[in-house]
Amino acid sequence: MDGGNKVTKPENLAELEFGSEFDETDIQILSNSQVAVILQMSAQNALVRDEELHDVYTKTQKYTARFNTMKNPEKEHQELVDELDNLQNVLDTFRKEKEDGEEVKLHQFEVAALMNLVATDTMVEEALALVPSLSKFRESEIDEILDLIRSTMIRIVSYGS
Repeated sequence: MDGGNKVTKPENLAELEFGSEFDETDIQILSNSQVAVILQMSAQNALVRDEELHDVYTKTQKYTARFNTMKNPEKEHQELVDELDNLQNVLDTFRKEKEDGEEVKLHQFEVAALMNLVATDTMVEEALALVPSLSKFRESEIDEILDLIRSTMIRIVSYGS
C-alpha cells in the first residue's frame, strides 16, 4: 500500500523522461529568451498600472535576461516574439526519417534547451554533449537544426533587420 502517496517516475533527460508533472499534454516548455520577453512585457504593463513586482518575479526576470542569447534592445517586443515563435514552430515541426522508416522529431525540451544553449559558433559535438538525446539524429541533421537557430539569432541580434 502506498499510503496515498503519488508514485513519481524517475527523470532522465538523456532519454527525454521527465517527472509526472510533465505528463500533461497542455504544457509548453519555453526558452529563456521567450520567458525574458514575456516577463519584460508584463513588467512594463505592471509599471503602467503602478503595480509592484514580487521579488521572485524580479529574480526570474534577471535570470532570464542574463541567459537570454537572443536579444536586441533596438527591436520591438512583437518582433522578438514573432522571431522566437517562428523558430519554435520550425523546430517543433522538424522531422527526419530514419533508415527503418521511423520518423524522428525534436521534443519540446530539446527545442527549448537548444534555443537556450546555442551560440552562433556552437558545433554538433557541443550540442550532443549538452543535449544527449539529440543522438537520435545524424550529425548533418543536427547541423541543420543548429543552422536554423543560428540564422534566427543573427536576425534578432542584427541591428535594423
